[in-house]
Amino acid sequence: MDGEVKKQKKHQQKHSGPKAEKKKLKKPGGSAEEDERKRNPKAFAVQSAVRMAKTFHRAQDIKTKKHHIPLVDRTPLEPPPIVIVVVGPPKVGKSTLIRCLIKNFTRQKLGDICGPVTIVSGKKRRLTFMECNNDINTMIDLAKVADLVLMLIDASFGFEMETFEFLNICQVHGFPRIMGVLTHLDSFKNNKSLRKTKKNLKHRFWTEVYQGAKLFYLSGMVYGEYQTQEVKNLGRFISVMKFRPLVWQMSHPYVLVDRMEDLTDPEKIRIDPKCDRTVSLYGYLRGAHLKNKGQVHIPGVGDFQVSDVNFLPDPCPLPDAQKKRALNEKERLLYAPMAGVGGVVYDKDAVYIDLPASHVNRLQEEVRPTTELVQSLIETHATLDTKMAASKVSLFSGSATLDPTDIGEETREQHGLKEESVWDPTSQRERRKVIFTEEDDDVSGESESESEEDDGEGSDQAEDDVEHSQADCKDKAAGGAPPAKKQKVEAGRTESSAELPAFADSEDDLELNEEEGETGTPGDSGHSSEEEADEESEDESTEDEGSVSEDLGKRHSERESDEEEEQGALKWKEGLQQKAAEAFLRQQAAAPNLRKLVYGSVVEAQESEEEEEELGGLFRVSRPQQSKKVQANTLDCSHFHPDTFHDWDVEEMLDSIRDCFVTGKWEEGHDAATLLKQDEELYGDFEDLETGEVHMSHPENSENHDDDDNNGDEEIQVKMDDDEVQKNKRLEKKRRLKERFDAEYDDGDATYFDDLKEEMQKQAELNRAAFEDMDDESRVQYEGFRPGMYIRVEICSLPCEFVTNFDPHYPIILGGLGSSEGNIGYLQMRLKKHRWYNRILKTKDPLIFSLGWRRFQTIPLYHIEDHNGRHRLLKYTPQHMHCGASIWGPITPQGSGFLAVQSLTGVKANFRIAATGVVLDLDKSVTIVKKLKLIGYPFKIFKNTCFVKGMFNTVLEVAKFEGAAVRTVSGIRGQIKKALSSPTGAFRATFEDRLLMSDIVFLRSWYPVSVPQLYNPVTSLLLPAGQKDSWAGMRTLGQLKHDLGIRNQPKPDSLYKPIVRAKRHFNPLHIPKELQKALPFKSKPKQQQPKGKTPRDLQRPSVIREPHERKVAALLQALSTVHNYKRKKAHSVQHAKHKEFLQQKEKEEESKLKRQREAKKKLYRVMGQMDQKKQRSSLKGAPKDD
Repeated sequence: MDGEVKKQKKHQQKHSGPKAEKKKLKKPGGSAEEDERKRNPKAFAVQSAVRMAKTFHRAQDIKTKKHHIPLVDRTPLEPPPIVIVVVGPPKVGKSTLIRCLIKNFTRQKLGDICGPVTIVSGKKRRLTFMECNNDINTMIDLAKVADLVLMLIDASFGFEMETFEFLNICQVHGFPRIMGVLTHLDSFKNNKSLRKTKKNLKHRFWTEVYQGAKLFYLSGMVYGEYQTQEVKNLGRFISVMKFRPLVWQMSHPYVLVDRMEDLTDPEKIRIDPKCDRTVSLYGYLRGAHLKNKGQVHIPGVGDFQVSDVNFLPDPCPLPDAQKKRALNEKERLLYAPMAGVGGVVYDKDAVYIDLPASHVNRLQEEVRPTTELVQSLIETHATLDTKMAASKVSLFSGSATLDPTDIGEETREQHGLKEESVWDPTSQRERRKVIFTEEDDDVSGESESESEEDDGEGSDQAEDDVEHSQADCKDKAAGGAPPAKKQKVEAGRTESSAELPAFADSEDDLELNEEEGETGTPGDSGHSSEEEADEESEDESTEDEGSVSEDLGKRHSERESDEEEEQGALKWKEGLQQKAAEAFLRQQAAAPNLRKLVYGSVVEAQESEEEEEELGGLFRVSRPQQSKKVQANTLDCSHFHPDTFHDWDVEEMLDSIRDCFVTGKWEEGHDAATLLKQDEELYGDFEDLETGEVHMSHPENSENHDDDDNNGDEEIQVKMDDDEVQKNKRLEKKRRLKERFDAEYDDGDATYFDDLKEEMQKQAELNRAAFEDMDDESRVQYEGFRPGMYIRVEICSLPCEFVTNFDPHYPIILGGLGSSEGNIGYLQMRLKKHRWYNRILKTKDPLIFSLGWRRFQTIPLYHIEDHNGRHRLLKYTPQHMHCGASIWGPITPQGSGFLAVQSLTGVKANFRIAATGVVLDLDKSVTIVKKLKLIGYPFKIFKNTCFVKGMFNTVLEVAKFEGAAVRTVSGIRGQIKKALSSPTGAFRATFEDRLLMSDIVFLRSWYPVSVPQLYNPVTSLLLPAGQKDSWAGMRTLGQLKHDLGIRNQPKPDSLYKPIVRAKRHFNPLHIPKELQKALPFKSKPKQQQPKGKTPRDLQRPSVIREPHERKVAALLQALSTVHNYKRKKAHSVQHAKHKEFLQQKEKEEESKLKRQREAKKKLYRVMGQMDQKKQRSSLKGAPKDD
């Protein structure tokens, strides 16, 4: 064994896949299949035309089934992450599956799943996971934004009601892609029952979704996680899945919020804790483009106006385009702010720091100095200004200590600084603005955001200094001017501009700016990249105290000498008036910028890449030049200063704009020289009638040889150009004709479907190319914020409960509303009660609708359209049929689906979705009517006319119903004629026949019903944590009576009573004598005498028996009864015996017949054998005689 050499495993060549295909194509001989076809063509010939036709038809059917109506692809180049919603009943493994998928894609473990979790899953795809808890509000909201639904099913238990509820919600709001995942399969001990369960669940799942829907099996758990290979397979399916755009999602912008910040002033909250809040919400924009200042709806909160929208750097960007098979470790990003993951994020609201980095061991983290720095920042209890006020510094040993206030006063006196308190609405704080007496235009033009950022960075840097080196703190205190704006110092400035006062957060910054100016780089305005900041912090931490004190002394002496020079000779005051006049004229001379007037801000293209450098791939360095805020005291914003003044005396500058004029070189056919030449050839000689001057044409054979050689050359050049133009035109015309011919006659294999797809593809390319070359700032102003951007939406006037009762497990969705979708009005719908809901719905019972982005409670009226177009009110919904419904609610586009739920509170055992349907119309054109029967009684009857009372109350009411048709209960029809003077409300009516006083007259009319105007939005997100699924709105009448213990008192007329009908006496029939004579004898009435009393002698006397006779009669009757009973019993016994005898006889007959059949068979067999012998002997012939 030891002596044998272990053989190396041979390399297995790939037979399939991209590499194998490339190798096949590179082979000169071509594929093996082509060789076989050439070698043996008969083997590949058509064997059966019928079979080939069937195969072809089947292939075409399969191909056609896959076709969808082509839609224009509006997905941006960097699409937003795909929203994957993990749905299922409680304790089915949703969180575990999300954790396993995140670990599969990013190699990171996540503890608690709170809010959306965004990860980079591949080179071109990002995923956002969201867990859906067992609350119907959450189910409805997430079904509207989901791209893919992972539906978890507990195989050991089977389907639960939540699964079917979510499937029905998805069907209504646009069906996303759905994949089933079976869990708890390890609870099956028997393999046969496992296979059977899988099959049953799969087919039931197919029934609900579609035939062939993907169902994954997670067979078991290993150390609390699903098996790696199964999770990897599921991840692969998710990574390559294609999605079809849903109509509602593609027509509305929406944001699944992954981060929320409260921007309200803390002082305001302290004074009034219940005040409305200003909140900024962050997330990826999806769907359509979002315009600023638009209207949005937050499901569970309400409608709000957006106060501001900004786009931020992508916190979870896609990797750079490189040719590689897999992502490296750094590109496997994970972003989940609500779950406390995502590194460091800066914005103008807050700073977020993740202490334990996701890829580094915790033990190593504790050693790193950055963690100590962060820990010290977190543990800091006093603010910077308090520390600065308390700190004292002595410059020399034994000298008096200096307070910051003393130094501040001295520096203000020396520099001539003034201070003004300004309230900043953006940062919600009072700020100390420095006013310079010698302020220049450039200084005043700087934006507020610059100062804001400078202050922020200065304070951060100062706090670092406080925590790490006390010497830097003293330095800061020594230069005690308040933090002010820094002047941009450009490289290579003139002497006068270099003498402008420079301001910095500290002496260090000022010195850095001076050094940069000397080296030739522009000033940084206090902004530095992340790497630079790290280097600076490291340098500061390693500095010596001695070196710091030496530098401090040098800087102090330098500053004093500078101040003395300024006091001695203020050169900048020379020619101040002239400088101001020149600046004013220069400003007025500049042309107005139209884009500035229209859009309010100008975004200039920054050529230098330094301006747009990104820190850590998360955010850009903010520059003052890119600031959009404009100070109130700046000059007219419609004028802008040109960057450079052009010298128009230079020939090159003139040549650059020469073609902009008429005499310049234009396009072919529009050139001035060409047009003049054509005019001359076309019109020839002409006379100017005003001046009398005659203009002669110059033919080719003209004798005018006085022109210069240059002019002749120019004419030849123009002629050659004309020939070239004509030639090009002819070629273009031929090409167009050929294309038209090809389009008409050379169809090829192209179908209408392919043409439609090509047209959509062209439109998509056109859409992409429209704003392709623009930078994001300009593009946003034209088309709005495009899908895929990570945006920050600021909303004012949000209820305080939204912030105080915030729960990250419940999704926050910002749904953009269209132009008219913010209005409330009448909606006409087609509604059907869900077949699984166990109760019918009653008109005017409040229902909770999910329509568009909204969930709201309203009171519907159900109606049905009759054959004559009348919309008749229904008291209840039909059982298995659609009906109309009218509600008062938000205007939503026609064709939008909706669903209705009766109650949101708690989890009920039964199916919760009461009805589904679609919006038909958006106006009040439909008039719903209900039947109204008015009853009256006749009080005076004439021949066919009758006076009726009790139906109306006034003459006016009768006048409205003149000519209306009435009927009696017995079916006699009539018509209302005229009102009577008394009694009030009585009228005269004519009928087909004479009425009786006992008849009841009724009028059948239709009464219009108005739709109740109730719109009550569901505010489930404002409820406290743990009670968000217990929102209770308006109760039904039945619920109210049940809760208050009210028994329904029936109307006395509605109760069932015994029917008591009085006996009617009819008059005897009277036939006139003339008619009697004409009748036949049979029909003539007979004059029969009534029978009188029977005479007493004919009456039979009654026989009264004596007691002895009665005893005898009773005995005889008893004996006869016994005799009759015995006779009946004997008869039944005889009958049974006879029946038995008949059965016996029948059996004997059967056996006899059987014996006879067998005997006949034997006899026929013997006779047949004898006949055969005879035939054989006859065939042989007669025997010869001896």
